[in-house]
Amino acid sequence: MTSSYDALLLLSFGGPEGPDDVIPFLENVTRGRDIPRERLEAVGEHYFLFGGVSPINQLCRDLKSAIEADFASHGVDLPVYWGNRNWTPYLADTVRQMKADGVRRAAAFVTSAYSGYSTNDQYLADIARAREEVEDAPVIDKLPVYCDRPGFIDPFVDATKDALSGLPADARLIFTAHSVPLSQPNRELYVDELEAASRTVAEKAAPGTPWDLVYQSRSGPPTQPWLEPQITDHLEKLHGEGVRAVAVVPIGFVSDHMEVKYDLDVEAAGRAEELGIAFARAATPGADPRFAALPRLLLDEAR
Repeated sequence: MTSSYDALLLLSFGGPEGPDDVIPFLENVTRGRDIPRERLEAVGEHYFLFGGVSPINQLCRDLKSAIEADFASHGVDLPVYWGNRNWTPYLADTVRQMKADGVRRAAAFVTSAYSGYSTNDQYLADIARAREEVEDAPVIDKLPVYCDRPGFIDPFVDATKDALSGLPADARLIFTAHSVPLSQPNRELYVDELEAASRTVAEKAAPGTPWDLVYQSRSGPPTQPWLEPQITDHLEKLHGEGVRAVAVVPIGFVSDHMEVKYDLDVEAAGRAEELGIAFARAATPGADPRFAALPRLLLDEAR
């Protein structure tokens, strides 16, 4: 495969890798939003439950290795770089290294599958800001969103089947994604894409099984309306309807990072247990070879 690019940039959110990183990381994430210190400390406790380490950085290392293996097996001779929005390796530092290595034009594969402000537009702004920090920086083009691609959908289909396999036959499917404020730009497109991806996975994994799309991980003042329902509220509603088992599919996420490991595996699973609802959580694509092939396939389309 030939390409007009001379590098691939894996761009992700970032996360702390030790207890001393937690509060500085959260300050990076919330900079300019005037979040009270006590709120940061409360969220920090989620990370401290896991030793102050978010799994996202190691998951990015794993994905980077999987992408490199896919490139090698298909004759793609492009280096793969990795940069983060909110923690090391910071995106600007990565861009600086790319320039030093002679990279002139790179494609960016973002660990966010959807359109929308926080899932797409902010990454574009981060790329622009990082390039401004580096004189004569490489051109960086973000690859298209991929929420409808088989490399994203098919791992979720298999994971959904696995989650359902250990539950009663009448289990219900719950698809979940990060909530955003109703006022956020492109919110409608984000929701439309989430609904389409959820529908596709449900139809392929468990035709005829009832499913719902819900949200998680909201932040901000209670007076600000966000996408609803929240997953814990929805579990209470299903309990009132007599639902005995749920398979939760984190369709809004590409890897099992902290908002999956805590908000679902701890908080939502704990609420389900209190309600007497059997709970299973489907895995995310992570470093699945089908997902790791997506950058190559998207690059091939961009030739």
